[in-house]
Amino acid sequence: MHLHFWQDREKDADVSVQEDRPSQESAIKDGNDKYVVAEGINSTSVTYQDASGAPVETNSPLGYFVSFWTSLCLNINQMIGTGIFSTPASILQGVGSVGLSMIYWFIGYLLSHSTLALYLELASYFPSRSGSEVVYLEQAYPKPEYLFPTTFAVKHVVFSFGSSNAVVFAEYIFGIAGSSYTNWQLKGVAVATYTVALIVVGLSTKWSLRIVVWFGFIKIATLLLISIAGLVVLGGHTRVEDPMINWRNAWEGTSQASAYGATNAMVKLIFSYSGYTNAFSVVNEIKNPVKTLRWSAPFSLILVTVLYILVNVAYFSAASREEILNSKQIAAGIFFQKIFGTSNGASRALNVLVCISAFGNLIAVMINNSRMLRETGRQGVLPWPRFWTSTRPFGTPLGPYVVQWATTVIMILGPPAGDAFNFVVDLSVYPSTIFNFLLVGGLLLIRWRRKKLNLPQPEYKSWMIAIGFALLTNIYLLAAPWYPPTTGANGGDISFWYGTYLVVGIGLLACCGIYYFFWIKLIPGYKKYEFRQNVLEFDDGSIAHSLVKVPYADLARWDEEHDAIGRVRHRVPYESDAATN
Repeated sequence: MHLHFWQDREKDADVSVQEDRPSQESAIKDGNDKYVVAEGINSTSVTYQDASGAPVETNSPLGYFVSFWTSLCLNINQMIGTGIFSTPASILQGVGSVGLSMIYWFIGYLLSHSTLALYLELASYFPSRSGSEVVYLEQAYPKPEYLFPTTFAVKHVVFSFGSSNAVVFAEYIFGIAGSSYTNWQLKGVAVATYTVALIVVGLSTKWSLRIVVWFGFIKIATLLLISIAGLVVLGGHTRVEDPMINWRNAWEGTSQASAYGATNAMVKLIFSYSGYTNAFSVVNEIKNPVKTLRWSAPFSLILVTVLYILVNVAYFSAASREEILNSKQIAAGIFFQKIFGTSNGASRALNVLVCISAFGNLIAVMINNSRMLRETGRQGVLPWPRFWTSTRPFGTPLGPYVVQWATTVIMILGPPAGDAFNFVVDLSVYPSTIFNFLLVGGLLLIRWRRKKLNLPQPEYKSWMIAIGFALLTNIYLLAAPWYPPTTGANGGDISFWYGTYLVVGIGLLACCGIYYFFWIKLIPGYKKYEFRQNVLEFDDGSIAHSLVKVPYADLARWDEEHDAIGRVRHRVPYESDAATN
């Protein structure tokens, strides 16, 4: 009996190749390009996508535990980390004056909302695909085939660590205890913190999302209490002698600001708002996702903006501009000292609040990254698709969580504090900025293709002015890091050339492109085969692609037997099969 080459596949009790079953997807052809149409039970909208993309999971194996409040708190937890307690002083130092600092915070909102509008439109196109940027880049740039999924997968796996929040949490834990610590004691507490977080998110999707909601409301309450306290200070009802000291001449110091300082302040500000798209990574876990997100996402951003501005008012009412600039304490520390005095209780209260913010941010980022890693695993460009895709045994993406834990532990224990640690953290940022820039152009490409195919209009469509603002924001973020520090080429947060991480980041993406060329083009051409995608279905309902090597001689038959996304439609018998029968 003739043995077909594609029958030599991974044998696994939990995985099967989908064969001889009616496909829910129908194909639309545009020249050599194929688009498939699929529906998820979470949305009444249909998903039209390039056939090379990961298949739509009709029924989410992670469940549907993301409500309006959950999506709201997913965004809030990632936006409100530890930055709001310290960043206001850095922004004030960069722009020079209290008045300009307040305007910057509002500009940050406008720029953030423009990018948010893009995500809402992209989610409208793919309402049954989680993973946000993974999906949007995959669909915006389907050619060369597998290039963007490969590059983004490598980048996201390598830089999936969350060491910064774990280390900050550990520092403030020691602050609560009022004890000093060694470098290895700090590392030990940071690893223990991230391990606890792994257990929390790895054991239950439902309860990890509930914890996100609890932390979200605690963070809102925290900033609200600081805001109210600030208004009380402004009203002259506290021990602060002159709460109006910064508001009589709010523009004092503006002329002293440097171009580098203003640029650095804007970059810090934009990253202070980052996280307002966090809920887009769980789109396929939301019932009526576009309707839910078009209310929860803007509301989370507006709410955080109002709280940010009120907290800044509180800080600037409690202490003078000079005190904030010259103090070694973070802005929140100065505020608490002014209101409650220098007691240990006030200091510990602040440490507790920062710890809560850091841990809530850590959990929200882990959930976001796990969905993005899972989606890269479903694209077929990573080995061991079951590891990335399966939700066994706890109904959670345990494989992606373990990868995040492993890379984070390596980052905590490996690089020494100082240059090496700062360099790796900076290195992880710039490739993301490049992908964000490409995403803006990708939206326009998706619009153009859908219009050419006469596909339905999306449920949400962003204004061109929002796209323009988002484009300018990302161009700015690409260009700003190249501007040298005022203290010279070696005057950044590393002791060597400030742009090293930029060059290395671009080099890593270039290496991904070279790897792709050898893997997808050069080696297959030499060995005379091409890759074709195959659909795998796991016992928990998860679906993924795997890439199969098909010899040139068998390409026509493979294409005839399989549909656009890689499911087996029917068998085409060989002549030898007929002779055998």
